[in-house]
Amino acid sequence: MPQNSPPLVLSVAGSDSGGGAGIQADLKTMLALGVHGMSVVAAVTAQNSVGVQGYWELPPEAVRAQLDSVLSDIGVHAVKTGMLASAALVETVADVLADVAAPVVVDPVGVSKHGDALLQPSAVDAVRNVLLPVATVVTPNLWEVEQLTGVKVVDETGLRPAAEAVKALGPAWVLVKGGHLPGEPADLLFDGEREYRFTAPRHDNRHTHGTGCTLASALASHLALGADVPTAVARAKEYVTGAIAAGFPLGAGIGPVDHGWRIRAERPG
Repeated sequence: MPQNSPPLVLSVAGSDSGGGAGIQADLKTMLALGVHGMSVVAAVTAQNSVGVQGYWELPPEAVRAQLDSVLSDIGVHAVKTGMLASAALVETVADVLADVAAPVVVDPVGVSKHGDALLQPSAVDAVRNVLLPVATVVTPNLWEVEQLTGVKVVDETGLRPAAEAVKALGPAWVLVKGGHLPGEPADLLFDGEREYRFTAPRHDNRHTHGTGCTLASALASHLALGADVPTAVARAKEYVTGAIAAGFPLGAGIGPVDHGWRIRAERPG
């Protein structure tokens, strides 16, 4: 690559018509962090600040064609996956990514911020059996941990057993997100031996749409920029915490985090 070319990061996920999550959040995050974002659309959602009104999967051949187009010509330094919706799409994406040397961050999206299902029940086994084994880092929240492993976390002492259960499914690293627990948000990163805990202040802000997508794409961006996994997680956490603090109202429901918070903070006046 030419010296002035930024690192290349690919998002394989769903489109959010409201612009706060999904591929839209991923691309905004990547731009803010100085990498070149690319996208493979796996599904299209109709959603806004109050919920998801519907979604439509793309055919597996369309998703594979997008992957082949990007990987055969441009290449990647990191990949992030989000909403994949069905077993057929999970299997298609996992099959392609198994041959990609770049780090893969898997956000095992199961439901939206509003509680709307974004992954068919029949696809959960495919996530367990074929997608997680190709992941460099998987970033489940507590509901997704329970969906994938049956382990229910009720307090911070449950984060390590949850991480161990997800790690047994094959990813190199697991980042269990504990933001829904009482107290200060605490996440646990685990590679089977080493454990790292990350805390952040809890902001009094209900406008948090897109936090999971934003964290995973920030993590992929920092891996593409050359950070190791623990450093990339710490930097991604710092970015998403600032984005949550700057979240803003949009529509009648839950607004998005502010992906451009650093840009606005650096503006004079």
